[in-house]
Amino acid sequence: MRERCADAMSIFAKYDAPDLFITFTANPKWPETTQNLRPSEHTTDRPDLLARVFNLKLKSLMDDPTVHGALGKSIAQMCTIEFQKRGLPHAHILIVLRDKFSTFEHIDKFVRTEILSSIENLGQHEIVTKCLTL
Repeated sequence: MRERCADAMSIFAKYDAPDLFITFTANPKWPETTQNLRPSEHTTDRPDLLARVFNLKLKSLMDDPTVHGALGKSIAQMCTIEFQKRGLPHAHILIVLRDKFSTFEHIDKFVRTEILSSIENLGQHEIVTKCLTL
């Protein structure tokens, strides 16, 4: 564990602080997992299946910013996988981008938000608008 921490520190000493911190947790209700269970099985009975689906989804997630450059050119990345107390795999991902997010306009190219309709989602709309006024 200390070696991995030292590796991460040396990577970020060379390439600068990470620009993105992404967490990714397995979901036992993913259709890819539930559709491949036998009738009497639960996802807790098949940690191998859940781990395999998690790894495939993690690889796909990592390809977007690192291979395809979805958020800009990636020059360094670090990914650590751990298991939560309930047994679900969980990843922490740090990514250093070549072009930093320097302006609001640059950030707005990648980050979008939408305030929920007060007619369709009254409770959630109130929570969001309350948070915006803080």
